[in-house]
Amino acid sequence: MSIIHARGLRRSFGRRGATVDAVRGIDLDVAEGEIVAFLGPNGAGKTTTLRMLTTLLRPTSGSATIAGADLLADPTQVRRRIGYVAQSGGTDPNTRVGAELELQGRLYGLSATAARSRAEQLCAQLDLAGLTDRYVRTLSGGQRRRLDIAFGLMHDPRLLFLDEPSVGLDPQSRSNLWSHIRRLRADNGTTIFLTTHYLDEADALCDRILVIDNGELVAQDSPDALKRRFATEVVTVEVAGDPEFARILLAEQVAVIESSVELDGTIRLTVTDGRRALPDLMRGLAAADLPLTSIQLARPTLDDVFLTLTGRSPRETA
Repeated sequence: MSIIHARGLRRSFGRRGATVDAVRGIDLDVAEGEIVAFLGPNGAGKTTTLRMLTTLLRPTSGSATIAGADLLADPTQVRRRIGYVAQSGGTDPNTRVGAELELQGRLYGLSATAARSRAEQLCAQLDLAGLTDRYVRTLSGGQRRRLDIAFGLMHDPRLLFLDEPSVGLDPQSRSNLWSHIRRLRADNGTTIFLTTHYLDEADALCDRILVIDNGELVAQDSPDALKRRFATEVVTVEVAGDPEFARILLAEQVAVIESSVELDGTIRLTVTDGRRALPDLMRGLAAADLPLTSIQLARPTLDDVFLTLTGRSPRETA
């Protein structure tokens, strides 16, 4: 069952008498309980799409159902059913943690007792217990980001949108935040739709990845499937013999796409399905009586996929 179901979602902006299509009629589905990453270069339409899905921007055309509510006909019901954590957060640094959470609960219609109970529950769940009397400004970066997430969860939404959840955090705080995000899905069945410029984050957390470029979805699949489809693997080989002869021999293998000899004599092979190619390469060298010194397989990363699909490195777009 889709908790996000969008068809033909489009957003255009008028600028100086011209029309700019920021999002060009995308279709997307997110199943209940999934963790999905939405990736794209700056200006690709990622933020515009996120703002439409969270009712912050009305689509020019198209339709969507979010958590069972119609995005256009009933945006108020959509807002009641989703949580949204902006990149900049939404907490007041001059308010105490507990009071800030309770106020958020009251704004969603919880009684004072229910809001206090929910705040205590979330603080325990997100490692914020014992901090309710602290001012928000005194929290560490990781604690403050977890408080932002608690804000988005106060009304117990089925669907949580996270915009760049770990931006600015140190590696330990990022890893800790990832654990909490995984636990939200495992313990509560929460569906999580996140944007990120950290492709290792998308790889580590997500069941599926949606890539947008020039206002259109250009790919969507699991991280491993995207790597297999859009990025190649590289095998580096060193032999105790003539490397050029070895390169010619290995280039005849079906799995080898390209081959070259580096200046240091290392043979570089671009291959499909490197794990299966390795035994064939080793057998070929043994049959030719070429002693193998070393062989290494470099698996593709999501950075490679992103570069293939958009022509840009994620570091350029961050």
